[in-house]
Amino acid sequence: MDVVVGRIAKAHGIRGELAVDVRTDSPEQRFAVGSAVMTKLRDGSSRNLTIAAAREHSGRLLVRFEEVLTRDVAETLRGALLIADTSTLPPTEDPDEFYDHELEGLRAELADGTLVGKVLEIVHSAAGELLSIEHDGREVLVPFVKAIVPAVDVAGGRVVLDPPEGLLDA
Repeated sequence: MDVVVGRIAKAHGIRGELAVDVRTDSPEQRFAVGSAVMTKLRDGSSRNLTIAAAREHSGRLLVRFEEVLTRDVAETLRGALLIADTSTLPPTEDPDEFYDHELEGLRAELADGTLVGKVLEIVHSAAGELLSIEHDGREVLVPFVKAIVPAVDVAGGRVVLDPPEGLLDA
């Protein structure tokens, strides 16, 4: 199974560096020099790239790939997703930490077992993570905090919600 570990935001500078929005808790491993990532381009095609260098810059990672030597080539990668194979991810050591792919597709239900919907994706924002849940034919964003999501049972295929009044109605 594949998992998105980043998205290329834009080209940076004239030598082909790319600003990447990171979507992994282990960027030092995912973007280590010599590591390979697959890119899924906006047109649906894919391409394998090798990390030549990576450094933090203004809340993003600036990444240089061996195969991208100019800004013109870097511009063609704008918006591409960076994909890694989940089998290469290290296990999480904290029982309250999860990879996005482990949560996507889980049933969302209330403590009494009432079905709310299904987790579509995890939205990473400056304010924290949100669960995007399909509920009654629409998307509802639920803050992924212990007070609202008191239990996650990956093996059981569910997340338990204790939403404040009105959250699911918005």
